[in-house]
Amino acid sequence: QNQTSFTEFILLGFGDLPQLQPFLFFLFLMIYMVTLAGNLLLIVLVVADQRLHTPMYFFLGNLSWLETCYSSTMLPRLLASLLTGEKTISVTGCITQLYFFGSLAGVECWLLSVMSYDRYLAICKPLHYMALMNGRLCLQMVVVSWLGALVSVAFLISLMSTLRFCGPNEIDHFFCDFSPVLTLSCNDTHWLKVAAVVHSSVFTFPPFLLTLASYVCIIATILRIPSTSGRQKAFSTCSSHLIVVTLFYGTLIVVYLLSDSDALRDLHKVCSVFYGVLTPLVNPLIYSLRNKEVKEALRKAL
Repeated sequence: QNQTSFTEFILLGFGDLPQLQPFLFFLFLMIYMVTLAGNLLLIVLVVADQRLHTPMYFFLGNLSWLETCYSSTMLPRLLASLLTGEKTISVTGCITQLYFFGSLAGVECWLLSVMSYDRYLAICKPLHYMALMNGRLCLQMVVVSWLGALVSVAFLISLMSTLRFCGPNEIDHFFCDFSPVLTLSCNDTHWLKVAAVVHSSVFTFPPFLLTLASYVCIIATILRIPSTSGRQKAFSTCSSHLIVVTLFYGTLIVVYLLSDSDALRDLHKVCSVFYGVLTPLVNPLIYSLRNKEVKEALRKAL
């Protein structure tokens, strides 16, 4: 009770590499600009081109909007820190950033699983695809993905907002992540950690298992296609999504399943860059460069 609570955190970021600050600023600035341009362009193409008004591109447009918001929760703050050297962030600002980051990560887990289910129906149930994957079902799955994550993370954040932080106030990360922030609280956080584990389990394991099951069925169906060209065409429709899923879940598992020890802290930072910065960058590149319909829509627009 005699401890004094503070109102600001210090995000150390990449402070142990002062000579690389200018290079990192221009690197992340270029990544952010390309991420915004690529994802917003993909959204415009999906909306403007009638040929892209299908369930797959409806989900892809939602994913692009998600990635635009996702990268904007951390990169502007990181760029400001690298440019000005100002590393402080208010407790309120930190918890707000954590809310949007956690919500959007949960939405992405479920949205990727919805997209894998869409590919499963398209390849394994082609005759029933249009009847099963109708516009109403697509909208319902997207709305449930967004609202479920936003509401559930709001519950966790409401619990975190009651915590007191009384030192130290340094976060060895480039954004406010759940575990580094929680370790700085002087309250008993046992039940909050239990609630966080339950939430993480709900928003990672079921969609991951659904995605895995979908691709097991997809690969089994593709292998039964007699012609080589048919197998190649079927696999090309889902290979882009499989690359994105592997990159996202692979780095996410490394960050949140390995222990948060000092020896692994730098590895956690690197993996956080992958799923928080590079995944939003490569999504539009992967889907546009490997997709004939998107390239034709872009050519038509140009």
